[in-house]
Amino acid sequence: MQYLIDTSIWVDLYEDRTGYNGERLGDYAFKLFCLLKTNQDKIIITEFIIKELETNYSIEQIRGMMRPFEDILKKISSSERERREAREISAQRDIPKGDALHAIMARDYSAVLISRDKQFRQLEDIAEHKRPEELI
Repeated sequence: MQYLIDTSIWVDLYEDRTGYNGERLGDYAFKLFCLLKTNQDKIIITEFIIKELETNYSIEQIRGMMRPFEDILKKISSSERERREAREISAQRDIPKGDALHAIMARDYSAVLISRDKQFRQLEDIAEHKRPEELI
């Protein structure tokens, strides 16, 4: 299996975040990453995820958060066709382009999108999405 893990889940893992209701988001993320590593599933990393992470973390910090999973990471880049489709969907559905792009890339790579963002409900016709706790 392949999973495209949204930026927010990487941040949950790295910062061991807690949700508004006291949910242990960091624990859910950690358990998910451990499960994927145990199963040798692939974690898809996009250039957009890296750019989003770079707004809050140094390259060294990003490498550090990904290093334990480097044997199962699959780095991919979006195509012009995917970016064009993301722009169109973003405009039609009034959602962020990056979210549309991730849904399209998850579809194109037959990956499950892992996120907590509510916008992905508007993209369920494009790609399946789950929260970490739904998989662990």
